[in-house]
Amino acid sequence: MWFLIGIQLFLIALFSILGWAIVKKKIYGLISNFNGRSDEEQRQLIELGYPQRVGKLLLATAGGMAALLPLSFTSFDYAMDIQFGFMIVFLLGGLVYLSKYEIPSKRKRSYIVSSLIAAGTIGFLGVLIYVGYQDFELKTHEDSFEITGMYGDEWNYSEIVAVNLLDEMPTVTWKQDGFGMSTIAKGRFTVEEYGTSLLFVHKGNAPYLYIELKDKKIFINSKNPLQTKEWQEKLTRHGN
Repeated sequence: MWFLIGIQLFLIALFSILGWAIVKKKIYGLISNFNGRSDEEQRQLIELGYPQRVGKLLLATAGGMAALLPLSFTSFDYAMDIQFGFMIVFLLGGLVYLSKYEIPSKRKRSYIVSSLIAAGTIGFLGVLIYVGYQDFELKTHEDSFEITGMYGDEWNYSEIVAVNLLDEMPTVTWKQDGFGMSTIAKGRFTVEEYGTSLLFVHKGNAPYLYIELKDKKIFINSKNPLQTKEWQEKLTRHGN
């Protein structure tokens, strides 16, 4: 959690500094491609108020993120989702809105391009979040066990070195390649004292099943504690 809070604080500071520099110091070169415009286009953009509004958009984004930050210290499960979702939607929506302050000859093109980027980005993230939040399951077969869903795979029982039920999830220090949100973690993460591990974890739902294979370490649990214990019993039985 603290890592994600640190990212939020960094982004709040970054947007605040950039917005302040653009609005107060009029350093318009911080705006993407502004210095690449002709002197006449730059003059028109300044007259239309485009640079100032970009700066105010950044300041408003920082303000909104700061206002939502206290949610991170509550028991609300989806605090991080809302905070980063706000940032993406507010920024992209703001850029679409700012197309109306483009120079007339490029206004329509700017609106179309920014709308397509916003729709594509939000759509892609929506699909990714939907797929990432899909539940997973541990299934046992005659000679192997399988974990379903994103990052899932199938392993032979002969690969099992140890199967343990943990009352607490060890500290996760880094996400290498995976999906880590407020209530769920799937993919490859660095776990303290265990190193690189595959996680299929519903956060805050003890116990956690630790499966050590010859070349892999896996943590998995179910929302239902009894289901997690049943998985442990099945793997222990087959592993023996």
